[in-house]
Amino acid sequence: MDGVIGWIVFGFIAGAIARTIKPGQRGGGWLAPILLGVLGAVVGGWIGHSIFSVGVTEFWSLSAWLSAIVGSLIVLGIWGIVTRKKA
Repeated sequence: MDGVIGWIVFGFIAGAIARTIKPGQRGGGWLAPILLGVLGAVVGGWIGHSIFSVGVTEFWSLSAWLSAIVGSLIVLGIWGIVTRKKA
């Protein structure tokens, strides 16, 4: 995937899909899903490449989308744990 804009678009879409799969009350407006999605795409690409030799390299690759979405779910889960309000 070429360019920063491509990563942002890819991360935004992956982050939106991950937030749909794992809904919840999160703040941050529109910037948080982009940042968490991009970070999730990077994490998913790293995990996919390290474990399965699959990375986030092509926009229309099913393995890239699955890696990015799983990475976004992991990042969203960690973000939820870190920002959880204590009762």
